[in-house]
This record gives sequence, C-alpha cells and structure tokens, in this order.
Amino acid sequence: MYRMDPIQYRLPQSRIPQAWYNIQPDLPKPLAPVLHPGTLKPIGPDDLTPLFPMSLILQEVSTEREIEIPEEVRQVYAQWRPSPLFRARRLEKVLDTPARIYYKYEGVSPAGSHKPNTAVAQAYYNKKEGAKRLITETGAGQWGSALAMACAFFGLECKVYMVRVSYDQKPYRRALMEVFGASVTASPSDETESGRAILAQNPQSNGSLGIAISEAVEAAAKDPHTKYALGSFLNHVLLHQTVIGLEAMEQMALAGDEPDVIIGCTGGGSNFAGLAMPYLGRKIRGQCQAHVVAVEPAACPSLTKGKFTYDFADTGHLTPLVKMHTLGSSFIPPGIHAGGLRYHGMAPLVSHVMDLGLIEASAVQQLDAFAAGIQFARAEGIIPAPEANHAVAGAISEALRAKQEGKQRTILFNLSGHGHFDMQSYIDYQAGKLQNYDYPAEEIAMALAGLPTVA
Repeated sequence: MYRMDPIQYRLPQSRIPQAWYNIQPDLPKPLAPVLHPGTLKPIGPDDLTPLFPMSLILQEVSTEREIEIPEEVRQVYAQWRPSPLFRARRLEKVLDTPARIYYKYEGVSPAGSHKPNTAVAQAYYNKKEGAKRLITETGAGQWGSALAMACAFFGLECKVYMVRVSYDQKPYRRALMEVFGASVTASPSDETESGRAILAQNPQSNGSLGIAISEAVEAAAKDPHTKYALGSFLNHVLLHQTVIGLEAMEQMALAGDEPDVIIGCTGGGSNFAGLAMPYLGRKIRGQCQAHVVAVEPAACPSLTKGKFTYDFADTGHLTPLVKMHTLGSSFIPPGIHAGGLRYHGMAPLVSHVMDLGLIEASAVQQLDAFAAGIQFARAEGIIPAPEANHAVAGAISEALRAKQEGKQRTILFNLSGHGHFDMQSYIDYQAGKLQNYDYPAEEIAMALAGLPTVA
C-alpha cells in the first residue's frame, strides 16, 4: 500500500548550524573584483562603509570557509530553525512518478519566507556597530517584512521602498511591514532624486527592484546614522542563507537519501544559493554529483537570456560595478506576480558558478508556475508564494522526466515561502486574468546596449 502520510525530517534546535558556509575559498576560479564606476579599479572595504557595517563588508570578501554565527543570531533563529524537510509523498502519487521529491520549507519563519535568515544577521551586525536605522527596498514584500521584523527585534528604525506594482498588488505585505514598525513608500517616489527622475520619464511607472535599490542607496548614503540592507544578490546575504542547505544535508542523511537534482527559484539568488551552495561545495570537492538547476521567470530571464558582464546593480547607477548575468540596469520587467524575482541581474556568486558550469538555468512562464503551485497545494496542503512556484514547477518537470525515462531520481527543492499574503495573485490566476510574458528580444537588446564599458 502506498504511504500517503506526510513524512517530515526535523532536527532539534541544538542542530542549528554553528557557522555559515562560504563557498568562495572552494571555487576553482575566484570571483571577478567589484569595480569603482568612476575609476574602474577594484574597490576596497572603506569604499563600502557609508552603506554597510564593517563586519558585513569583511564577510563579503572573506576567504574563510566557515564564518561563525553569533549566538544572539542563533537565539532568534531558534524561533523557527531548523526548518522542516518534507518528503512530498502525495505529490509523488499524483504525478505517478518513480522520483522521490523532498522540499525544504522556509515558510515556517515569522515573516513566512527564507528572508529572515539574513535579515536577523544584518540587523544584529548593524546594531552592534552603532546604526540607528536601516533602509532597504523590497519587491514582493518578503524581504521588507523580514527586515522590518528583525529591526523590531534589535531596536532599529526601518524604512522600505517597495516596488510600486507590488505595493499595489500586495497590501497585506505592506501592512505586515507597518505592523512591525517600518515606514513603507511606493517606488519610484518623489522622496529621492532617483525616484523623481524615473517619474519624470514615466509618471505611471510600475517600478523595479533596480529603481528601488537606487532610492534606498541614495537615502541611506545621506545619513551617517543610517545603513543600507540588501535582501539578496550580495555575497554576505547568500552566506547567511546557507543555513538552509547545511540543515538540508543533515535532514537528507536522516532520510537515508541523497539528492540527484537540486532546484531553487532565482531572482537575486539568495534562496537558491542558500540551498545549493553547501552542496556545490561538496560537488567541487568530489563528494556530490547532484544536478543543480536555477529556475527563473520567463518574463525576467537574467540567467537564460542575460549577458555575463559588468553592470550596475541599480537603475540610477549609484552602486559599484559587479560582474553578473544581467538584462541591463535600465531593464524594467513586466508586473508579474512573482515580485521577488523581478530583478535585472543575478547575484555575482550565482552567475559565477553558472559560468563555471556548476549549475544550469531554466525559465518558466507565469501560468505554468501558478498551475504547478496549485497542483502542489492540493497534494501537500501548502500554498507556495508565487516566487516559490517556479521551484515547484522545476521539481514537477524533473519528476515527470523521471517518469518518462523510467528512472528513479531524488529531487530536492527549496520551498522558499508561503503564499498567504499573495492570494490575490491566485484569485487572478483562477479568474483567467494572468498571462504569460516573453520579454521581447529587441527590448533586452536595447537594455544591454547601455552596459558600461569595462576593458
């Protein structure tokens, strides 16, 4: 008889990782340096001090394989970590697949996603070094709500620039941030020079993460008591997320299984890297042969259609130049509901491991992502966030491929958050109001034509 009961693999609180894993010392080729946009010379730690505390800057460039997690951070993590790993037996049954499907569920955090893993750490380090306020941007609101919560825990003020389309689409995410004490402004706004410049060009702009980053960076740089916090993309952010993969490896050992395929959704790269990087470290050392797949929206295809080159991380060109897969900093994606994945660039670290051939990428259309999310919800009882639906779609595709090929395969994916604040997107999907969107090649080409020239 086929088992239909859910199987979960939990670790005791004592097994919260003691240290984050840093893949940089294991890479066969180092990351390209971050460049000053004026001189095109590599920047140093002092160049970043107006925006970040020195402890995070040092993590950004660290060559230490393990970086200790402060006890104060682990104490907050203990509210929801270690997060559970589930065997998706009912989904396997529905798909009639020989594959075994596991998912690491990050929606158990107070903010409902993986984002607090770095928000708590960033708030801690900023508080320790004397910051009074943190400013950030957010797409779907998962990062903004996580940082708002973390700032409340550590007694910091919080200001969030929320991408306009998500500000309008997701009022409950905005309300959650405000409950935690944050001030939330729709971006682009008239509060900054960057925002006013965009509104002058297009008063009805939906906004983008690149624009919101410009506004947040500009505002933070003007106040010596304020620092900037980023929810994805940077090395130290991806580092903090590795608690996901470190726990997953222990839980897969409890299950007596080892993944053949590892999947995560990608926008800026943090939840994907959180699960994948510890496994990629093992893969580099010859201890793992897993096939690792980053799944992104077809409407914002930085890995599958972008160029691996130097670009600005923001639309207003206030940030240093980083080498990454990019669609061009002027790229403004359509208003799809997976707001957390609407970013023109991919994390330099994720871009780098793809360039090294350690991972591959695929793109999923919006309607296919929601169809997968609903199929998963009806089988497993968890409604995924629109962003996480891309990982679900990738896992289902791999499971059906295993069925077609008649091969056993173990699939592990990161269910990065729940969709309880995103129900309007499901209402719109079931009402037939959503549509697929392939960004026109000519518009991508136009955005890429504006890339900075770096010899």
